[in-house]
Amino acid sequence: MFDNFDFSNFWEESVYSRKEYISDPPSDELIASVEQELGYKLPASYIWLMKQHNGGIPFNTCFPVSKPTSWADNHIAITGIFGIGREKAYSLCGELGSQFMIDEWGYPAVGVAICDCPSAGHDMVFLDYRECGPDGEPKVVYIDQEYNYKITPLADNFEEFIRGLVNEEDFYS
Repeated sequence: MFDNFDFSNFWEESVYSRKEYISDPPSDELIASVEQELGYKLPASYIWLMKQHNGGIPFNTCFPVSKPTSWADNHIAITGIFGIGREKAYSLCGELGSQFMIDEWGYPAVGVAICDCPSAGHDMVFLDYRECGPDGEPKVVYIDQEYNYKITPLADNFEEFIRGLVNEEDFYS
């Protein structure tokens, strides 16, 4: 998992990320409890990454796309990655987590919201379980509220999504 991927400069460490995103590494019991609450089995690559660093803000926050979104013509941007837990606002079962985005913002129930975006709720990144079912390996999609909840495929799995994140300077230099 994540063979030859260097995580040494992956995460941005800040007071904000510690306050809103980062939790202690999840126990197996917490993972099972969160999966039960969400109704989906989390991908092994996501669990592995959260056991190393449970949520946070990565340095590379952009993912290239081939069709325009409400954010940009050639990429989407994320703010942070939700950790496994309940106590941080931006965690899977937190105050502003996955179910909140579905219930309060009207996002389609395709799976689990895993990343928020700079638009403050107007677009999100989800694990998409529509093809694989609740116990399968989900794809990663971008859902754009501003475009009538249009779903844009990003990656075939979570690891591919993480490997595909690039720095915003790649688009603005």
